[in-house]
Amino acid sequence: MAGEVVVDALPYFDQGYDDPGVKEAAIALVEEETRRYRPTKNYLDYLPNPNYHAFETEIIRNEMERVQARLPMDMMSMKRYELPTPPAGKMTDVTAWQECVDNSQAQLEHQSLRILNLELMSEYGSAAWRSYNSVISNMIEQAQKQLQDLRKKIQEINWQRKTEQTEAGEKLRDLETSWVGLVSKNYEIERACAELEKEIQEEDQKQLRRGRKRLHEDS
Repeated sequence: MAGEVVVDALPYFDQGYDDPGVKEAAIALVEEETRRYRPTKNYLDYLPNPNYHAFETEIIRNEMERVQARLPMDMMSMKRYELPTPPAGKMTDVTAWQECVDNSQAQLEHQSLRILNLELMSEYGSAAWRSYNSVISNMIEQAQKQLQDLRKKIQEINWQRKTEQTEAGEKLRDLETSWVGLVSKNYEIERACAELEKEIQEEDQKQLRRGRKRLHEDS
């Protein structure tokens, strides 16, 4: 029947797997089946076509192109952290000096923000890390619990398979013993019948010889 699975092995009950040549024969069968098997169905039809560029940004794309071209990485630019004075030709230009002042204020504000972040981290960083570690610990505990549940289910399935296969194996062994007994009994019956037929034939031959002898004597 289509789709019917015929189980012809009981790994928990069968013996002889460690015998010489058994493993090689099994591997040869698997390789032969692999060579003959040709998939007729695409098991990924229900999934959309993969978009490998969905999370690419211009920066990532440029970096990937740089790596592919085996070009060296650009050095970090420290120009934004410098406080240059106006060029020699603009030492008297108020606008140039104003740009320098604006740059200095931006740098000062940047350093102020860094100091503020350090102060916030000094005050709340340890508590934030403890909270983060607590969340991670809870996630690990949940993952370990799920892993234990899965291992328990796998163990239960394996025990169930072992029990079912052992019971099936014992039943097959009993049936095989019964079959051997019936075959042996049939053989004995056939042999007894053959002996009886032989005795009957011999008795018929004797009676035939006696009848011939009487006819010869009467004549």
